[in-house]
Amino acid sequence: MSDDLATARHQVRGRLLDAERLVTATAGGSIKDERPRWRRVEVRPVELKDGPRLQIVTFDERQSFTNNYAWGADAERAVDEVLTEPFGHWHAATTDDEYGYRVSKGDRVLVTRSSQGRERRVQHDRVKSRLVDPSAPFLRQLGISDAAGQVKKSKTDKYRQVEEFVRLLDAAVREAQESGRLASERLRVVDLGCGNAYLTFAIYHHLHEVMQRSVQIVGVDIKEQARRHNTDAAARLGWSDDVAFVEGEIGTANVEPPVDVTVALHACDTATDDALARGISWQSELILAAPCCHHDIQRQLRAASAPSPYGLVTRHALLRERFGDLLTDSLRVHLLRRAGYRTDVVEFIDSKHTPRNVLIRAHRTGTPATQEQEAEYVALIEAWGVKPALETLLSTRP
Repeated sequence: MSDDLATARHQVRGRLLDAERLVTATAGGSIKDERPRWRRVEVRPVELKDGPRLQIVTFDERQSFTNNYAWGADAERAVDEVLTEPFGHWHAATTDDEYGYRVSKGDRVLVTRSSQGRERRVQHDRVKSRLVDPSAPFLRQLGISDAAGQVKKSKTDKYRQVEEFVRLLDAAVREAQESGRLASERLRVVDLGCGNAYLTFAIYHHLHEVMQRSVQIVGVDIKEQARRHNTDAAARLGWSDDVAFVEGEIGTANVEPPVDVTVALHACDTATDDALARGISWQSELILAAPCCHHDIQRQLRAASAPSPYGLVTRHALLRERFGDLLTDSLRVHLLRRAGYRTDVVEFIDSKHTPRNVLIRAHRTGTPATQEQEAEYVALIEAWGVKPALETLLSTRP
């Protein structure tokens, strides 16, 4: 380990073990020719029933693991353990400053430091801190909050949807930034199938007002009424220079690249495939999509014979429908991987608030699927006699 890397890790360690000042920290990526045990690590202070703790969340390719450590010797041992992993980058924010480093492909240690700290909001074991302030002007403008800045009872589910999406967006953007991606001076974001633009405005508010990024965002919807309504709302908020709306279909609307972040929330059936295909064609660094209504693969399942012994799975319409949902999104995830994206599937929002609660999150790495993964995909579609719409779209695009 070089002296520069040892010094950078020591700087991170001091911040991780500062019980009074630590706000949050993350690690990810890998040093050349080395592989950490986890894909990502998040560190933060929390307040539990038993008192203050240091929380360390580790992520593999499938799930996350959360452990809480008493400040002192326990926390020191846990921090030293994660710091020995060959992560390619670390970023730690405290109330005093932000410090991070990234190891380049040439093994150079690139350090970033900001003298401006962050507000400390210690999370509790039962109550999540809010990333979207209910009194934010855009929520009042859109009718989610009242004049007093309180979420209306009739809009509680919509607010939760906005809050949870912003939480997932925040983590994805920070990870991309810390690994050296999303380095554009002005981020370009496209929200495909934006509807009433609740999430379009929430994305702009969080990236611009909270994360202090220069952002241009375009919302696309097929309805002229939505374009007019959303454009007027942007004007009333004073955001017209940065937030625009285009009328058109997801697959063909006039949106010029580059597009750093592609978003599609609850685009129905193959409209989600149109959105994923456009994100891939733009080579977006991030693609976030919450699918809705998987009719295409379900139709193909009805017309095909299930491979033995899986007739039990598709014999009943309800079970066939649910299996179709899982099969569709599994195939989409592989096709994203084939196109050079690292993908994961997470719960968007608790199913008690909406049945459409799956989010596909994709980070562009440029590394395609392995031969083994490709073979699994081919075997799966041949066994079930299906062809995903996304594969067709990608094969016909230049």
